[in-house]
Amino acid sequence: MCGRFTQAYTWQEVRDFFDLIGLALNLEPHYNIAPTQQIDVVYVPDDKTLLAKMRWGLIPPWWKKTAKETLSTFNARAETVAEKPFLRSAFKRQRCIIPASGFYEWVSAGQGQLKQPFYITARGCAAAAW
Repeated sequence: MCGRFTQAYTWQEVRDFFDLIGLALNLEPHYNIAPTQQIDVVYVPDDKTLLAKMRWGLIPPWWKKTAKETLSTFNARAETVAEKPFLRSAFKRQRCIIPASGFYEWVSAGQGQLKQPFYITARGCAAAAW
């Protein structure tokens, strides 16, 4: 997953894309979401597909320190997520889908230059999934 992304869709767009149930929500667009912020998340408790707000990042149940002291856990690698002790349990038991409208990638213009952000999104689709 990337370091910054956007969530800019209507309730109907995300409901139709994920076949959600529940009351209509007034979803506000967010154009520069960073780790630890509250984000829209799709999850399935008891065979119902729901949308809720959750913190972007993992805080394992055994973590004794505060949320601000947690390690950076928003960008796990697919190749090792099932093996890393910090992520292994959550990967096996607790999953969710993160709806997104797009994400940012930064490209360096040259040595010593500032990086230029590029916004990447699916053509003709308001909601995608990670």
